[in-house]
Amino acid sequence: MKKILGNSIIAHGLGLIIAMTYMLLTSPYDFGMLPKTVENSIIICLIGYLVSANIIPRITRYLLVERKYYILPVMTTVYAVIMALILLSRFDYSRPVLIHGFFISILIFYTLSLLLKEERKLKLAAINNFNFQDLKANKNIQLEELVDFGHLPNEEHDGLVVDLHKKLSVEQARFVADCSINNIPVFHSESIREMVEGKVQTSHLSENAIGSLQPNPIYKGLKRVWESILIIATFPITIPMMLLTAVLIKIENPGPAIFIQERIGQGGKPFKIYKFRSMTVRPKGAESKFATEEQSRVTRVGKMIRKVRIDELPQFFNVIKGEMSLIGPRPEQESFVKQFEEEIPFYGYRHMVKPGITGWAQTVQGYTDDTESTTEKLSHDLYYIKHLSFWLDMNIVIKTIRTMLTGFGAK
Repeated sequence: MKKILGNSIIAHGLGLIIAMTYMLLTSPYDFGMLPKTVENSIIICLIGYLVSANIIPRITRYLLVERKYYILPVMTTVYAVIMALILLSRFDYSRPVLIHGFFISILIFYTLSLLLKEERKLKLAAINNFNFQDLKANKNIQLEELVDFGHLPNEEHDGLVVDLHKKLSVEQARFVADCSINNIPVFHSESIREMVEGKVQTSHLSENAIGSLQPNPIYKGLKRVWESILIIATFPITIPMMLLTAVLIKIENPGPAIFIQERIGQGGKPFKIYKFRSMTVRPKGAESKFATEEQSRVTRVGKMIRKVRIDELPQFFNVIKGEMSLIGPRPEQESFVKQFEEEIPFYGYRHMVKPGITGWAQTVQGYTDDTESTTEKLSHDLYYIKHLSFWLDMNIVIKTIRTMLTGFGAK
């Protein structure tokens, strides 16, 4: 049964049948006598199901994450967009049918994620010319070491993994070539490790490899458009929230509500970043410090707005001005940039894209406050630049919502 369901088309075909059957059975009308509102709503729910089924695997391929954690936020977003389109177009619909369709679809997705957990593991055959114990320990990878090179990996394997930069025996080299000729995917071990860990190994990076970090120029333009539209669309909610925050800051502590500081942006160019002030006013000429060293200056309002990231909302205007993106590497102060460029190889390459309000490193790693953790952060930033895409950005958006709800990485 699991083998049959392992085919996504079959699994979601059954899911659609179950969802449609459920909505028909829960409808108070006889089949064939359904009013237009019910028919429209059933079609809308099926479209929502198909859209979600297409989006979830695209988002969850990063870090080989479990899909069940993304089902609810993806489906909620899809239905929110659908409802917005319905209201704008004045399309006739049935609210009970949409509610039933939403919850039965979530139930189906969760059930399939549990049933197919083993089937969706990345199954790889491995040539033992690299240390793959950490890959083998990953719960989302099934690794089988090859001892016989007389037979190609069977259909149960998703491909072959090997360190292509290390020397292979004549037999192993012939085997890798045979796999390629027979359309069996051959993965470099560092590519799989990069996929699992969500970071580029900077210790193995060379100037010749920097070309692979160039982001897609077409998507960079589209990213600017969709981020600006999203920010403007949320202004009816965020503007009142910002006004209230500014008032609370002014009431609690004397000084400006907005904190303006120079940061380094795309291409190493400085710009002024806007944030809500979350600390007492710092004396003029005071030395720049990491946030962990300034905890004593954090106000009560500041502690609250930092935890849920409200202090970052004024940066929406940095995005509108084109100085920042919603998503990208976090911008640093010039003094820290100069320090890290001297201590960390390739640090300047994180300035290939616009800095962001949130980013891959923040959602995966959290806050950094020293050279060692910043080196780790750089490897995540370079991974983001290398794999920059709409689906990775959506992954980060969902992780950021989790961060706002849990306070992960707040300082």
